[in-house]
Amino acid sequence: MTTTKQSEWLLEMVGISKAFPGVKALDNVHLRVRPHSVHALMGENGAGKSTLLKCLFGIYEKDTGSITFQGHEVNFRSSKEALDNGISMVHQELNQVLQRSVMDNVWLGRYPTKGWFVDHDKMYADTQRIFEELEIDIDPRAKVATLSVSQMQMIEIAKAVSYDAKIVIMDEPTSSLTEKEVNHLFRIINKLKEKGCGIVYISHKMEEIFKLCDEITILRDGQWIDTQPLAGLTMDQIIGMMVGRELTQRFPEKTNVPKEVILQVRGLTSLRQPSVQDVSFDLHKGEILGVAGLVGAKRTDIVETLFGIRERSGGTITLHGREVHNHNAHEAIRNGFALVTEERRSTGIYSQLDIAFNSLIANMEKYQDKLGLLSDRKMKSDTQWVIDAMRVKTPSQKTSIGSLSGGNQQKVIIGRWLLTQPEILMLDEPTRGIDVGAKFEIYQLILELAKKDKGIIIISSEMPELLGITDRILVMSNGRVAGIVNTKETDQGEILRLASLYL
Repeated sequence: MTTTKQSEWLLEMVGISKAFPGVKALDNVHLRVRPHSVHALMGENGAGKSTLLKCLFGIYEKDTGSITFQGHEVNFRSSKEALDNGISMVHQELNQVLQRSVMDNVWLGRYPTKGWFVDHDKMYADTQRIFEELEIDIDPRAKVATLSVSQMQMIEIAKAVSYDAKIVIMDEPTSSLTEKEVNHLFRIINKLKEKGCGIVYISHKMEEIFKLCDEITILRDGQWIDTQPLAGLTMDQIIGMMVGRELTQRFPEKTNVPKEVILQVRGLTSLRQPSVQDVSFDLHKGEILGVAGLVGAKRTDIVETLFGIRERSGGTITLHGREVHNHNAHEAIRNGFALVTEERRSTGIYSQLDIAFNSLIANMEKYQDKLGLLSDRKMKSDTQWVIDAMRVKTPSQKTSIGSLSGGNQQKVIIGRWLLTQPEILMLDEPTRGIDVGAKFEIYQLILELAKKDKGIIIISSEMPELLGITDRILVMSNGRVAGIVNTKETDQGEILRLASLYL
């Protein structure tokens, strides 16, 4: 890396190392961020990005190295100390108090007061001022539980800005946003950049990195690989540095061959409105069916209704020619359905429990003998299969899943459902927050399942993913089917036109 004066850096993390029992998470890692810049931090899941930032925030105590912020060496002991000193972070996983108001969530732990009491008028006015500055159209008094995931994400961004931070870290901030909302976020980032902030931007979406960032630092297996200006780099060069090998294509070659119909859905309508209305489609053996649509199109409601966690008021579900009634998730699993949910932290993982528990929980009946006792040997064997088949980076089966990177958590969840040997595998945003190398592996697994005559349904907000992995795409618009198109014969324009049909 080219040497430069310390004064040119807003933040310097030099020689950072951090070890945990059985694994060295960081080994002499560097990160240097300039003011008035957007700095991409990239690497595969498990490369050490989250660990590095937790060392900055005082969540982890670094073993070696130094951190210099605004010309002064710092060693924060807590995230509150980091926030109070001008470093904030927009987390990928939303951790909000759903039953409280928007403004409560923005100012939690630092309420403005008038005497002994919270000054609600000032809190409202301060929230409204930040929202107006950022062009966010959300009522500060609204309950967070009533908002969409994308609106919750915008609240987190506003909260980070409210600290008047000089360093703002954004971890996969666009994972729940529409294209319009992404452009809105980019305007916010450019405003922060103009004010002199340094933004550390973590994303696996290459198009965003090239559009937004000035410099890039790449980590691999806990080690610093390189820091370079974005100008002049190609996508293939970045991927090569991330994975340590040449990745010649983003999607595996499609070799699955759809056969006869395995699943028939007719007139599917959810009881709770507004939701899905009169949804009908067929799914073939060995077929990968994508589900596209804008935010609010009720894509998730389809798979939740099929899986029995959303009650239906009408319609039929027929599997292998036999009508099935999935009144709850347990019944759906027995009938051969599996669902990888969109929000892994809130509905996917048991964050305080180990990988073994999280791998096996959907399939516990398989491990019981006639007396109801669990077979430790079978459980260890299947847990190891999940770790090996999904290439989960972990020291052991007993490691807490909450300590893994988001991508490795997702791999465990997918492995969990594969252990149930489902006939119908439904995946809601399965590669959100997952790096290009891991995405390729998951696509390969999906294709292998399709080749074994399983029916696959994939909901995705990433158009290239839908066009690259599916056989057909069902397009939703405002809870209704706007059309079903053959992937080879369609394009992004047609899908967007259909997605806007009933708005």
